[in-house]
Amino acid sequence: MALERTFVLLKPDAVARRLAGELLGRFESKGLKIVAMKFLKVTPELSKQHYAEHVHKGFYPLLEDFITSGPVVALVLEGPGAIGVVRTMLGPTNGRDAAPGTIRGDFGLSRQMNLVHGSDGPDAAAREIAIYFKPEEVIDYPTSLDPWTSAPDEK
Repeated sequence: MALERTFVLLKPDAVARRLAGELLGRFESKGLKIVAMKFLKVTPELSKQHYAEHVHKGFYPLLEDFITSGPVVALVLEGPGAIGVVRTMLGPTNGRDAAPGTIRGDFGLSRQMNLVHGSDGPDAAAREIAIYFKPEEVIDYPTSLDPWTSAPDEK
């Protein structure tokens, strides 16, 4: 299993509901390492960049209204298979369909207000990380926990 980096966005509903700390804790408790993080407000321009594939779809105006409605927490998580691990932790897009134990299953009831975005693959992760972070803002660092979160052949 390769060491991966993935992009995660705690959306305005997660921040407004004061779930950011709990959600960050879930990722860290899983063993994922935060290598970049910032608190910001998504602008319409940034929204169009992030959701470029949806800009011309009928639902996009509602999506832009939502993602620009309040502050978000953008982060890059690192770990073995981080992209798939995060997607599994999130659960299905619609919180009503998400199993208990997943973030959306435990905290969500909506398809749109689904708390968290996570990259769906390596290409998306690289693109999204580059949209939100300069290369020097993503920090490589060892921790004393690294040997306890995965075996050497999993990195």
